[in-house]
Amino acid sequence: MVNMAAAGEKGGSWPRWRSLGVSVILLAALCRGGSVERKIYISLNSTAPCVRLLNATHQIGCQSSRNGDTGVIHVVEREEDLTWVLETGQTPPYMVLLEGNLFTKDTLLKFKESLRISGIAVTYSKPPPPEGFSLDLPCPNDGFGVYGDDHGAQYSHCNGTLWNPLGSGMSYEDFQFPVFLLQDENETEVIKQCYREHNIPVNDTAPKYPLCAMQLISPMHAVTSTVTCMRRNSIQMSFSINPEAVCDYLAGFNVWSTVKPVNNSGVLAPEDQVVVSASRLDGRSFFWNLAPAAESTVSSLVTQLAAAEAIHKMADAQSLPRNIMFVFFQGEVFDYIGSSRMVYDMEKGKFPIRLNNIHSFVELSQVALRSNSSLWMHTDPVSRSNDSVNTEVERMIEVLKSSSKGTNVTLQEIDQSQALPPASFQRFLRARNIPGVVLTDHRAAYQNKYYNSMYDTAASINAHYPSGLSKEEALNYVTEAAQSLSEAATLLAKTLYQLAGGNDTAEVRADVESVTRMLYGFLVMSNNSWFQSIIRSDWKGLLEDKPPQYYVTAAMVNKVTPNPPTSFLISVLANLTGQVVNYTKEECQSPDKGADPQREFYEYLWVQGPLDANSTTRTPFCVRSTHRSHLAQSPAFELNEWDSTEYSTWTESRWKEIRARIFLVSSHELEVITLVVGIVVLLVSLGATYFINSKADILFTSAQDSGSVAY
Repeated sequence: MVNMAAAGEKGGSWPRWRSLGVSVILLAALCRGGSVERKIYISLNSTAPCVRLLNATHQIGCQSSRNGDTGVIHVVEREEDLTWVLETGQTPPYMVLLEGNLFTKDTLLKFKESLRISGIAVTYSKPPPPEGFSLDLPCPNDGFGVYGDDHGAQYSHCNGTLWNPLGSGMSYEDFQFPVFLLQDENETEVIKQCYREHNIPVNDTAPKYPLCAMQLISPMHAVTSTVTCMRRNSIQMSFSINPEAVCDYLAGFNVWSTVKPVNNSGVLAPEDQVVVSASRLDGRSFFWNLAPAAESTVSSLVTQLAAAEAIHKMADAQSLPRNIMFVFFQGEVFDYIGSSRMVYDMEKGKFPIRLNNIHSFVELSQVALRSNSSLWMHTDPVSRSNDSVNTEVERMIEVLKSSSKGTNVTLQEIDQSQALPPASFQRFLRARNIPGVVLTDHRAAYQNKYYNSMYDTAASINAHYPSGLSKEEALNYVTEAAQSLSEAATLLAKTLYQLAGGNDTAEVRADVESVTRMLYGFLVMSNNSWFQSIIRSDWKGLLEDKPPQYYVTAAMVNKVTPNPPTSFLISVLANLTGQVVNYTKEECQSPDKGADPQREFYEYLWVQGPLDANSTTRTPFCVRSTHRSHLAQSPAFELNEWDSTEYSTWTESRWKEIRARIFLVSSHELEVITLVVGIVVLLVSLGATYFINSKADILFTSAQDSGSVAY
């Protein structure tokens, strides 16, 4: 006899097994969602976005809508192609793929005024535009230098000398659509191929769907000004359980070092005099974290490092009557963040060296593009009206001229009626009249045609490497730029040595091999054998097979960390000017545990060391040097004066994601049909579900035989 109860139990469980199967299928579909997305979209991974920056009065940069902006791709290779996207094209809004030579302020302002543009993807021009390309201001850092009502008002706003005449000022415009730079030629070609297959108009008529489209996602959280975003930050930090800032101030670290060690927690006596040698550490371009800064930054940075090495090699360096301080200022592009902070700390007694300790000031600006081997000596005409300052400046000029003998550098003096170019020295002159000279490769307008742009690369300063060289061969290949900068470094070293009280400069000579390796590491590839051997093990992840970028970066809620170029600079400076000490790793990383009685005068680095012979292991060691890091944060943020006109107030907006992708988009008619069909299917499904559910007891109940079974 069949057990009818058991049969009924099996029949009743069938719908549950069916539901479980449907759930498994749905779960599998969800798990495969990523692959479906990859079939629809092609991600663009090598891009650099334009982001939003803010200061005390306004905002600049770019942003997308909250969910990103989408448009049909149209390639603009000539001026004539603009007509289609701005006027005649029948499928707006357009996502413009713009050739790099058309990436100008005039073009972007046309896009800005049009409602037919949803975003721009810019190609990287190779070679760079020969006529020059600078999106910075014609008068950099205008209003934050020394010239104003109290000091040479006749020279303010670059009156008389326009330093960056090629500057369009486009980096300081505000755009309400995303702008991305395409850095990979292969990705650019993929976009163009998609455009050629789907989007090319035929006889000025709209192409047929599906069309190739692009989505650029770069929504920014901060708006209006630094005052507004910092106030919102303050409210978030005060009242929110999960505070989320909307912007961060730009900050980093100055790096400084002295020939004779200085107690960082002490104060120099007033009679102790210091000769200051300065250069800057940062750059920028229109695009976030893209700032190769070869001429504008690296040329002076490398020259100063080589000069520091040359002086430290002198046997009598520690006995010179005056000390020498080498300083690299961070954030100078954004209204002198680093130099203004150092001056502020000197005035407030928060820095071991005071303004009255400064004997003289020599600054290197752009020095790589010397015409006829000439360097120009710029001085401040206003402070030179003081007889004592003028006497010291004239002596500095004589020392510079005498130091140039025996070098391939010709020094030229600027007429005293011309003002200083943009330089960190100006922030010191705002506080005190100090004898000083700024050395540049330009008499008036910049020689650099690519000032603060993505084209200010190694090639722009004649640092060319023959094809076929291995990494190690390229690291040690002496370029034209290396030879030129080593001569400038020798001049600087001899000058500083004499200003510090030294006499015989015959032995003072910069090492061209050091300059060669520095140029390669700072401009071509940081991941090289030399940088690997001199860097701390916890910094090795910063090394890459590409050049460092010198953008200052933003401080994350009062947490400032050195960016990669600063870490590389510290490593190189310690290697060139420090000495190896016999410390264990623990003693090196915690100097208080060591036996050095002068530990407060030095910094210690536990570096990876060179590779052992025929091995992949390294021999680490401890380096002791006089290098120091100094917070480069604008005093405006310490004082909570977010609307300051005295100090830099630049902040960077926060964002959640930045990405770009392309895909095929259907016509609006097909989208409407798909929507209607979807709604109909939904309604039919709801009706069918309701009917099946109401008749479930009939449809899903097993038939049961109530009679007896006879055998």
